[in-house]
Amino acid sequence: MSRETYDDIRRAIRETWSVGLGLIPLGLAFGLVMTQAGFAWWWTPIFSTVIYAGSMEFLAVNLVGSGVGPISAAITGFLVNFRHIFYGLSFPRERIGSRVGRVYSTYALTDESYAIASVRAHAGTSGAWVLTVQILCQLLWLGSGIVGALAGVALPDSLQGMDFALTALFVVLAWEALEKNKDLSLPLIAAGLGILGAILVPQQMLIAALGVYALHIVARSANPRLDAALEIRRGRP
Repeated sequence: MSRETYDDIRRAIRETWSVGLGLIPLGLAFGLVMTQAGFAWWWTPIFSTVIYAGSMEFLAVNLVGSGVGPISAAITGFLVNFRHIFYGLSFPRERIGSRVGRVYSTYALTDESYAIASVRAHAGTSGAWVLTVQILCQLLWLGSGIVGALAGVALPDSLQGMDFALTALFVVLAWEALEKNKDLSLPLIAAGLGILGAILVPQQMLIAALGVYALHIVARSANPRLDAALEIRRGRP
């Protein structure tokens, strides 16, 4: 290993650590949710390896537990992680020299690794830096999930409410997104579509609401006039 590669790995660990620490409580909560849902603890690392999609893993617990079919689950997963298509357009994956490394980087692209790369990456960023960021994020998520699952095994079965971690996670993500984007039309339209879907197609509410919302986002991105017409900014006179 060259000195430059070694320095890039050290820099990646240093720059990932502060963001990566935020994965630990979420990973612990996911492990607890898994065991509280009736899964054996070892299903946690399987979910976190096969799926490895953060919020989608929480959602997958409910999808599997409720017996949702594979097609519906696949569509839901695609819609929930639709944003990753746009992540891939600017993520510095091309700096990774090996084909295996690029395949892993595609698989391991998450909100956290993209956020770190978008802020910390620069013109001289190497493939070793990119892969270290992604590997460390996955190890933190995987390790904390296993600890949470083992802790869940030791907790009494009567303990309830850990499944609320999924709801809490989405509330926090939605709040942070709203703080960055003051457009109130986005959560209002999402809430309206959710309510409408629950009334019209209660069994497929999530898929229907996410699908229509994704089309709405694409339409607004393609038509700036439509976007401006629908926009509701806080503080606008």
